[in-house]
Amino acid sequence: MPDAVTVRLTVNGVAREGRCEPRKLFVDFLREDLGLTGTHVGCEHGVCGACTILIDGEAARSCIMLAVQADGAEILTIEGLAQNGKLHPLQEAFREHHGLQCGFCTPGMLMTALDLLRTNPSPTEAEIREGISAVLCRCTGYHGIIRAVEAAARAMR
Repeated sequence: MPDAVTVRLTVNGVAREGRCEPRKLFVDFLREDLGLTGTHVGCEHGVCGACTILIDGEAARSCIMLAVQADGAEILTIEGLAQNGKLHPLQEAFREHHGLQCGFCTPGMLMTALDLLRTNPSPTEAEIREGISAVLCRCTGYHGIIRAVEAAARAMR
C-alpha cells in the first residue's frame, strides 16, 4: 500500500489505528481492518441504515464515509453497546419486545435508536417512527421495534 494513510481513532472506548488506502470506506475499515463485523454492509449507498454507527456522538452511515474522515473521532459501534457482559437497555428491550427477526438491520436500528434517545429521551410513538425511519427492516413490520424503543426510553430515563 504505497499511498496508505494512518487512521487513528477511538472505537468503543479503545484507541485504535490502522493503515489503509485513502479511498477505503469506513464500514470496510471497521470490518476488515479493525475486525468489528457487527456493523453490517447493506445497500452501500447510505439508504438502508444497516451500517449506522455513532461518530462523535451522532449517527452516521459508515458506508458513505471514508475511513480517513473518521481520523481522530470517537466511534461507537454495536460491539460497544453492551458493557461488562450486561446488555444495554436498548438491546434488552429489543430482546424482550421482539424487536428483531433476521437481525440484519438490528445493529443500525439500535445505533439509530440510541441517537434518537440521546436527542429525545421521551419520544412519542410518532417521533420514534420518524426517528427510526432511516433504517429499513424487511422482517418485523416495526411494531416490536417501536415497543422496544419505548421501553428502552423508559428504562434509560
